[in-house]
Amino acid sequence: MGTLVGGVFYGRAMTTSDDVRAIALSLPETTEKIAWSMPTFRVAGKMFATLPEDETSMAVRCPKEERKELVLAEPEKFWVAAHEASSAWVRVRLAALEDVEELRDILLDSWRQAAPATLLE
Repeated sequence: MGTLVGGVFYGRAMTTSDDVRAIALSLPETTEKIAWSMPTFRVAGKMFATLPEDETSMAVRCPKEERKELVLAEPEKFWVAAHEASSAWVRVRLAALEDVEELRDILLDSWRQAAPATLLE
């Protein structure tokens, strides 16, 4: 946890797209593929994370019921892109995450939603 001073966090390492890439690719059978002009991460061919736009956020799988709760509880961290409103995806602002462990937890949860049962055992 960091300290907010004048709108800047100190004592907290900001997560980056490099962290997303490193963590995602460390998960079993994950591959990176460019789709829609952005990096996407897949397990067994199923997408579980993307790095859209300028790579300051990521999109991950999230059941719609949980997504609504996340966005309401932490709108500075989570939001739903208009074109993803009908799907089970949520956007995450990388700079708003507490640390790399929180990023890892989010990516692992999304990976589990896409991974085949044989990998989850």
